[in-house]
Amino acid sequence: MVVAKASSSPSDPLTNNLFPCSIIDAQKGDPLAFGSYWKQMNDECTVVIKGWELMSYYSDLSNMCWFMLPELKDAIERIHHLVGNAVTKDRYIVVGNGSSQLFQASLFALSPLDVPDHPVNVVAAAPYYSEYKNAINILHSRMFQWGGDAAVYDKNEPYIEVVTSPNNPDGTIREPVVNSVAEGKLIHDLAYYWPQFTPITHEADDDVMLFTFSKCTGHAGSRIGWAIVKDIEVAKKMATFVQTNSMGVSKESQTRAAKIIGVICDSYKNFNSNESELFFEYSKRLMKERWEKFREAVEQSKAFTVAKYPKAYCNFTIKISETYPSFAWLKCEEGKENGHNYLRKLNICSREGERFGADSKFVRVSMLGMDDDFNELVKRLSNVKME
Repeated sequence: MVVAKASSSPSDPLTNNLFPCSIIDAQKGDPLAFGSYWKQMNDECTVVIKGWELMSYYSDLSNMCWFMLPELKDAIERIHHLVGNAVTKDRYIVVGNGSSQLFQASLFALSPLDVPDHPVNVVAAAPYYSEYKNAINILHSRMFQWGGDAAVYDKNEPYIEVVTSPNNPDGTIREPVVNSVAEGKLIHDLAYYWPQFTPITHEADDDVMLFTFSKCTGHAGSRIGWAIVKDIEVAKKMATFVQTNSMGVSKESQTRAAKIIGVICDSYKNFNSNESELFFEYSKRLMKERWEKFREAVEQSKAFTVAKYPKAYCNFTIKISETYPSFAWLKCEEGKENGHNYLRKLNICSREGERFGADSKFVRVSMLGMDDDFNELVKRLSNVKME
């Protein structure tokens, strides 16, 4: 019998012993900030799997995505209905090992099969998510290739545009930008379209939409993502990619994801004001508090600037809401200083702007680290003074 429970061992990443001279790793998007919430939930999210359970490759032979557990499909539909951030009715859901695998699966499904000597170009507007380019280039595919910044793409050739909204790294709301007479296809990466990060202004209803358990709840280690797809043929091709690439998706991870998503949905359905704070309210409050501290530190330092975001009415919270991205997109104002190198002097590890197709003055800093890391990050930025 396997019992998945919160760990309290010395190797628990939620336990941190930070020293003033320690290097703060703020370049990764590891969403540990929400760990405190799940610790207080205790056994409510515990999953018990007996040794003889979940042994088969197969989950639901009646489903096009035969390796997806029915309870996960139901949970995904429930949480999108609760939040109102995506249409699932009459759509096809494909589960994958994180949205990273589904990104490659969608490229495979949308690329033409009859152009082996001329791969289709994949583009995204800069600053774009740094791993798009890496995920494409590592395959050396004859079907698709990295095509660069979508804003300047003007080739009269088929293309695939990736629209990331809210955007990683800068948190902005995005729309397609390619200006070309050629036929193009779209992938909408909506990993951060959840109410703790941004106002939910509409139900997204795009051809291919990618979501991930890691950004929805913070459980990155489960490696669960899902795509919501309009065209069944595209969905079938995506499922074929996942089948061929990894022979499906871990049922243990699917079971955990279904359980935790179900707990979130049930808590809103059965909410009692005397109970603990609901997840999206908790996580949004945490992001708000962090951004307020972070902005104050940045303004005090005068070495960096960070963008401000417009407010919008959120259909989930039923009020005007601000945007609190999971990353801060900083611009170094210290002369001609490289932003990444400047932060290195403070023992803060960030991700360089060049990796996102931007100028070296820009850096991406994670807002999702552990409390000790985040508080030390704010402290070091507050103490910076321009020379």
